[in-house]
Amino acid sequence: MAEIIQQSSGGDGKKRAKKLSTRVDMTPMVDLAFLLLTFFVLTSTFSKPKVLRMIFPEKLDKNNPQVKQPEVKNGLTLLLTKDNRLFYYNGALKADNPPTEISYTKDGLRTILIERNAPLIKQLKELQNKLAKVAAADTAAKNKIEREAKDAQQKSSLVILVKPDKDATYENVIDIVDEFLITQVAKYFVVDTGFDPLERKLVDEKLNQ
Repeated sequence: MAEIIQQSSGGDGKKRAKKLSTRVDMTPMVDLAFLLLTFFVLTSTFSKPKVLRMIFPEKLDKNNPQVKQPEVKNGLTLLLTKDNRLFYYNGALKADNPPTEISYTKDGLRTILIERNAPLIKQLKELQNKLAKVAAADTAAKNKIEREAKDAQQKSSLVILVKPDKDATYENVIDIVDEFLITQVAKYFVVDTGFDPLERKLVDEKLNQ
C-alpha cells in the first residue's frame, strides 16, 4: 500500500508549497511472494532420477561346486568380448554348434531380439492401442490394461543372459540394455562371472580366425 506523507510548513509565517512524499509498504508484496512460493513447492512434482535397470542373478556358492548356473533352455545368451565383438547362441551351448557373431546395430542384435520377442511385442502393442481408446477419466480401465501388460511381461518365455568378459566395455553393456528396452525384452540377466570354459574356448576360436 502507498502512503502519502504531508510535511508541515515552516514556522516563519510564510506560505510555502506543500511537499508530499510517497512511501510504499512492501509487506503485502512479500506475503504474496511467499504464498506463491509455497504453492508451487507443494504442487510441483520432483523429477525422478533417470537410472538404468540392471538385473543380476544370484551369486553362485563357490564352496558348493555342485550348484551350477541354471541353463537357459529356451532363451538366448549374449557373449560380449573385446573390439566391440558380440556373439550369441540359443539354449544350451554345444561344442559342435559354436556361437554366432552379430553386430550391435539394428540390423544385427535388434533384428534377432524382435524375432525372438515377437509374441510379447505384438501383445503389448495391442494393449497400447487399447489404452489409447480409453477415456482420460476412466482410470479403472487404464489400471486394468496396465496390469495386463505387466502380466504379459511376467509370462514372457524369452530369457536372455548377458555375459561380458574382462575385455568387454561398459558401453557395450549399455548398448545391449538399450536394445532390450527398445524391443520390450522383459527378462534379462547380466552375469558378472565371465564366460564358461566351453564358451571361452569357442569364442577364442572365432576371434583367432
